[in-house]
Amino acid sequence: MAESKELEQIIERAVAQVFERQLPKLRAELVERVLAELPSGLAGSGATIVEATGSSNQASLAQAVASIHTGTTQKEILRALLDASSGSAARLALFVVKAGAATGWQGRGFGDDESVKDFPLEMGASPVAHAYQNRVATPANIAEMDGRFVERFGAPDNEQILVLPLLLKDKVAALLYADGGSEGALEASALEILVMATSAWLEVASLRKQAQKETTEPAVAFERPAAVPVQTVSSFADPFAGHTPRHITTKPAEPEPAAEVVEVAHAASASAAASAPAAAADPFAGLSPEDADTHRKAQRFARLLVDEIKLYNQAKVAEGRRHKDLYDRLKDDIEKSRSTYQKRYGSTAAATGDYFQKEVVRSLAEDDLTVMGSSFHP
Repeated sequence: MAESKELEQIIERAVAQVFERQLPKLRAELVERVLAELPSGLAGSGATIVEATGSSNQASLAQAVASIHTGTTQKEILRALLDASSGSAARLALFVVKAGAATGWQGRGFGDDESVKDFPLEMGASPVAHAYQNRVATPANIAEMDGRFVERFGAPDNEQILVLPLLLKDKVAALLYADGGSEGALEASALEILVMATSAWLEVASLRKQAQKETTEPAVAFERPAAVPVQTVSSFADPFAGHTPRHITTKPAEPEPAAEVVEVAHAASASAAASAPAAAADPFAGLSPEDADTHRKAQRFARLLVDEIKLYNQAKVAEGRRHKDLYDRLKDDIEKSRSTYQKRYGSTAAATGDYFQKEVVRSLAEDDLTVMGSSFHP
């Protein structure tokens, strides 16, 4: 038993080392993919919203994306987004979305950037509602914003603004407000690219955090009781824990609520846990503590592999679901990840669980086998 535990820890450390070595490559690949999506036209209308084109602008944009990818915590990544976006807009404000409400977090270019903190953004304002509901960057006139916002922060000289949604796991986690201030320049295309890069890197950082947790768990795994509650919150640090929005009431006995940008990283698993009966029996209760722990780790590893497939193939996943040929489009990625899973858990007590196959159907196909296509064999 001791030898088996030691061998497992060695393997875990090796996996962590490989992941660390691949991070620079991941950053470079994300920069290339984001730049490949650079629009050739304007993201909005109006002469005051300028287009981010040309080799010099693309080089600057690549540098801005790279600065976002230097962040390792959520706070660092979101601050980097604001700093990097300052070259494309005179004034910026990031509002975190939770339970249908948007609360100010940090700003740039407002003189007193702390004035943005805790400000409740009116979700009914036309550009805000459009950006939130349709999940697209929305150009507008400042007159369309809530009067309290204009009274508090003033209007840009040219009256043109832009509201951009930051998406995570198909949910709007935050809204970025931008305008040209007294300068007038507002690079809509560049801002869209930076928000897209931030969303992708937040997901990578979340996967990295999850993988690092995998390497630390074996040391204490056998000290846990057989019944382990399902984790329903992300291990990704909450950047907003430093303040609680004044307009949102929380129960004193509960910890401060995590912002939506944190919660959505594991929305699928949290939803599954919430829908399960409160007193559901532990599916591994009849196993030994060692075998039960192996099954749980195999489940987590399968989720990690499939999450990675989804992260890097979002367009293929959407098309595959629509045309019901998901397996044909993702066959190489699925089989490579399946091989990785089998090498790690194919000869363990968890082999009978077939967790990778189940996670492919659950997460990629959303429990609809017809989406996988005729080439897929369950």
